[in-house]
Amino acid sequence: MNGQPIRRWLDNRNALGILFMFPAAAILVVFLTYPLGLGVWLGFTDAKVGRGGEWIGIENYQWLWEDSVFRLSIFNTFLYTVVASVIKFGLGLWLALLLNRRLPFKSFLRAIVLLPFIVPTVLSAIAFWWIYDAQFSVVSWALVKLGVIDEYINFLGEPHLARASTIAANVWRGVPFVAICLLAGLQTISPTLYEAAAIDGATPWQQFRNVTLPMLSPIIAVVMTFSVLFTFTDFQLIWVLTRGGPINSTHLMATLSFQRAIPGGALGEGAAIATAMIPFLLAAILFSYFGLQRRRWQQGGRDS
Repeated sequence: MNGQPIRRWLDNRNALGILFMFPAAAILVVFLTYPLGLGVWLGFTDAKVGRGGEWIGIENYQWLWEDSVFRLSIFNTFLYTVVASVIKFGLGLWLALLLNRRLPFKSFLRAIVLLPFIVPTVLSAIAFWWIYDAQFSVVSWALVKLGVIDEYINFLGEPHLARASTIAANVWRGVPFVAICLLAGLQTISPTLYEAAAIDGATPWQQFRNVTLPMLSPIIAVVMTFSVLFTFTDFQLIWVLTRGGPINSTHLMATLSFQRAIPGGALGEGAAIATAMIPFLLAAILFSYFGLQRRRWQQGGRDS
């Protein structure tokens, strides 16, 4: 008799679902919700390293809005995210279409394509740091030997070149993720759709535009959402390569937040910068979420 309530509770699908979700929810609360809440709280204080802060309201945000370096970091973050994400999507889609064909050593090629993504970010950044080195750059050496340039290029010492160089490093690392995910989506498209389109006289471009893209839309939405989130919050690559230099030209909001909070000791200010990233991240997530709710995305057709 005493076990009847427990048995009925376990027979309830909703209750059982909650029970199974509890361990994961507890981990999220401890390692995600609490740090996030603490960061938001610190953003409204004047906390410093080594001492607790007092509540100062929105003073940190008011001061940051007047800070030219913070405004520059917002510009850099959006430039870095948009340009890198667009290039990663284009190259990733091209690679996915290529790897979806019948190629010799296809499994080996897929493994090679994935390598840049599975290599630790810091190791990738160190490799690019040597590639971009002002004195020992292999790129500059090759261009000098070919007679294209007369002297070595200071990739990380000039603002525009530094931005382009960090974007190139991020693209090299992020393309495999996009390519492999889109390749998985391509393999779920039934070949009969292409056969039917070919019978109707559709050209390869028409097949791609009217069959491949609509069927891939849900996968593209999810993959690009993750790609934008990963790029927007990138820290390791930039910090190892440039530390935000030269003259703050590659500072992202994530790197500036770390610099102000840890080396600079202003925990409240750094937390405020990190908190200011949340609305942009939520906007990217909501854009993808509401897009996926539409039947046009889910079924590759028009909204009904």
